[in-house]
Amino acid sequence: MYKRLLLLPKKPVQSFFLWGPRQTGKTTLLKQTYPDAYRIDLLKSEVLMRYLQHPSVFREEIMALNPSKLVVIDEIQKAPVLLDSVHYLIQEQSRVFVMCGSSARKVRKEHANLLGGRAVRHELLGLSAKEIGDNFDLERMLNTGPLPNHYDNAKAKRAIQSYVDDYLREEILQEGLIRKLPIFSDFLRIAAIGDTEIVNLSNIARETGVSVPTVRNHYTILTDTLMGAFLPAYTKRAKRRTIHMPKFYFRDIGVANYLAKRGFIQRGSELFGKAFENWLFHELSVHSRYSETFYDISYWRLTCGVEVDFVIGKAETAIEAKAKEKITSNDLKGLVQFKKEHPDVKNLIVVSLEKKARLTANGIMILPYHEFLAKLWQDKYTPKMGTSVRSQ
Repeated sequence: MYKRLLLLPKKPVQSFFLWGPRQTGKTTLLKQTYPDAYRIDLLKSEVLMRYLQHPSVFREEIMALNPSKLVVIDEIQKAPVLLDSVHYLIQEQSRVFVMCGSSARKVRKEHANLLGGRAVRHELLGLSAKEIGDNFDLERMLNTGPLPNHYDNAKAKRAIQSYVDDYLREEILQEGLIRKLPIFSDFLRIAAIGDTEIVNLSNIARETGVSVPTVRNHYTILTDTLMGAFLPAYTKRAKRRTIHMPKFYFRDIGVANYLAKRGFIQRGSELFGKAFENWLFHELSVHSRYSETFYDISYWRLTCGVEVDFVIGKAETAIEAKAKEKITSNDLKGLVQFKKEHPDVKNLIVVSLEKKARLTANGIMILPYHEFLAKLWQDKYTPKMGTSVRSQ
């Protein structure tokens, strides 16, 4: 059992949504945090059908409870119609609800304002290295991904296969998001191969045999169902031409590995480097949310190909992810160029597999990944709360 770092209010006075990819542990976290809450589990078919057939029953049952009783609704996206009653009970009786789910897509389509700002949003991602603690194994993480049921599973590959099958069946088919599942499945494979890379919609459209708008919609499905996220380009105050197109990262490197039909990823391979970059994006995303600083995360690339993997906030920190045990001057070119273009950058960092930290003559700090994470959680490299608004 892991102690999750997402801090939920112990005694909520305002309703909130808890979103997160499937199997991140949302239900477990809510049970641990609110053991005395009144629970409604919409994963139970009989409960779901009763409320879908008679939505008024839901409101009547809640009104029969003590007004101070916290109500937890699991998988709210399965019955967005209930949000009408939730809205009423919040407004008229000052009830407090906690609602969790793996996709806001269906909810947003039927209730565009998500309770008109009457409920805040939290998000739970897969396990971070800090949550795993001393038992963290980088090689295992880069092969299985951060979901608890995969990271701890002796048969992780089979568990990931079931996870993807469930995603296609429950998130895609049952919600009517895609009519032609084989086409979407082929898109998933190509998107996984291009994980951590700049998205070229036209190229993907040619490879899958569909239109560019269809590919764009497929990516929207992945972000709406929390399977992945776009990483925007950092373009502020550039002296030379920069790339503006976003990159795309799967939230779970284990899922990306499975979809791209990769075998076991060995240290020293090119795929290990790509997986390391994906994992570092995950760790930055977790810290941005759980620290509640919500800083921007972006990447920077010149048209000549020189790039920096991650830029934090308004260029407080520039980071290169290098899954190498020996960093050379060639690995520093992107950071050196970024410093020339943005001289006010505060920190230039290479996150690596080196054993000890070292500082180069041009001010670039080369850190073992575990030392970088320790300093990250000490808020050494991130902007203060409120200085940035976009979070990945």
